[in-house]
Amino acid sequence: MTRSMTAFAALSDLSTGTELKWELRSVNSRYLETYFRLPDSYRDLEPQLRERLRAHLNRGKVEISLRIQDALGDAHLSVDETLVKGLLSAVEQVERHLPASTALSPLELLKWPGVLLQQDAQQVPDEQALELFDQALASLCDGRLREGQKLCVMIEQRLDAIAAILAELRQQLPEILARQTHALRERIGKLISDTDPVRVEQEVVLLIHKADVEEELDRLDAHLSEVRRVLKTSEPMGRRLDFLMQELNREVNTLSSKSIAIMSTQAAIDLKVLIEQMREQIQNIE
Repeated sequence: MTRSMTAFAALSDLSTGTELKWELRSVNSRYLETYFRLPDSYRDLEPQLRERLRAHLNRGKVEISLRIQDALGDAHLSVDETLVKGLLSAVEQVERHLPASTALSPLELLKWPGVLLQQDAQQVPDEQALELFDQALASLCDGRLREGQKLCVMIEQRLDAIAAILAELRQQLPEILARQTHALRERIGKLISDTDPVRVEQEVVLLIHKADVEEELDRLDAHLSEVRRVLKTSEPMGRRLDFLMQELNREVNTLSSKSIAIMSTQAAIDLKVLIEQMREQIQNIE
């Protein structure tokens, strides 16, 4: 049930002779953020729209726009002359105090809220607009789910690749430690003039213990299992997965710092690349 925060949905209705079109765009965000672009006659629907969005979405930046025009596509526009006169009067008063101010252009005046009015061929009832919005929202949710499933497949592939690297490293670890033990005994024996076999063995055991990464491998396996478990849940998982990526990266850093062979060094690099690939995609998961 992995859901992405990235999706788009558009739905139109021409049944009344007036085109009613909803467009919903969703991208990733830490919280649920909603932005509306509604005709003035439908702004009172905003609280109901927010409630519907919160019932289905937990995270994401969502832009919602509604367009109304007649079926022929003609836009019936008019200007609120009373509002325009009031604005011009206010501008004149300001210019008395600021004679050097830049003149207000007609285009800037038209951008003022409420100046430009769109007269629809027929007013669509709120209930019909809300019903169409619910359908568009369902389409958006389906899109987020489809995109989320693709992200899930990609993450699962990286998890499998990480598991394979860990399994190979675990298999090679005894041989790596054995070679390192032999090399350390020779080096320590050369450095200590009066070679004490017991002292040499103590130093070797201490150094090999510091280089043992069995504990890190176990924790990495545990984190992989937790990521797989979270991916199968139905709850919002993006933040938890992001935390698990941090934990995976922390263990790989420790693994890298304990590296005593080229193989383990390369393995740590490969693991970092795979974890970063997952982390980038997880930023889009709800």
